[in-house]
Amino acid sequence: MARERFKVALAQMECSVGDKEANLAKMEEMAKKAKREGADLVVFPELSATGYVCRDLFYELAEPVPGPATEKMAEVAREEGLYIVFGLPEKSRISGSVLYNTSVLVGPEGFVGSYRKMFLPTHSVFEEKRYFRPGDKVEVFDTGLCRIGLMICYDVFFPEVARLLRLKGAQFIVCISASPGVRRSYFETLLSARALENTVHLAYVNLAGREDGLGFWGGSRLIGPTGSIIVRAKYDEEDMVMGEVDLHDAERAGVFLPMLRDLRPELTRWIAEEASSY
Repeated sequence: MARERFKVALAQMECSVGDKEANLAKMEEMAKKAKREGADLVVFPELSATGYVCRDLFYELAEPVPGPATEKMAEVAREEGLYIVFGLPEKSRISGSVLYNTSVLVGPEGFVGSYRKMFLPTHSVFEEKRYFRPGDKVEVFDTGLCRIGLMICYDVFFPEVARLLRLKGAQFIVCISASPGVRRSYFETLLSARALENTVHLAYVNLAGREDGLGFWGGSRLIGPTGSIIVRAKYDEEDMVMGEVDLHDAERAGVFLPMLRDLRPELTRWIAEEASSY
């Protein structure tokens, strides 16, 4: 059963590239601090266990899910009595050469679920398809807080992902990210749009600092179901901020913003037909 209100900590961290042990230790420290400040859920960025600019090191750093890193963070979640979302490179149990960019959800009950990034940017400074395979499943996970949906970074450019999560019953969407500064204006527009068009709370947590010359803009935020920003972290630097989710806000928003009620399912079919020949 969903709680009416809960507190979310946005743990915008700067990673040590390739040093999983150091990153997991920092995540544990930040999670414990968040719990002391009243958090029920703490969210870390995309690939927070390893850093983003790992290149061929991904093949050495990747691990199954659940695996050692998942078990480590699940132990923290059990000890602290909170939920944690974090990112890591996942190694397929079927073929060790197949990797995924994965978001993991753990809680007091242990491993809850994971999501493999569907849309892998491979342009400009991005080369994710060189290392990762795209995911092929969108799921919503039941927790002691509410029903949570996961997405990762570039997924937010595709409105279908957030819409599908909402239609599957997500009451809260968590988007972890590793976005460089040149993308900031796009993300700031799209994140509020995804929350508004689905009348849902959305947490976005980005990396901060620099990795091999690539600077991440931070700016993590909790967005309400009308697209307004509830709380935002600092730009560019490591930070952690806390915001409260009131699930009744989404119910109220749905009354005067009834887009989900007014959906035309046939449009989705038409889009699929046109996209197949685009």
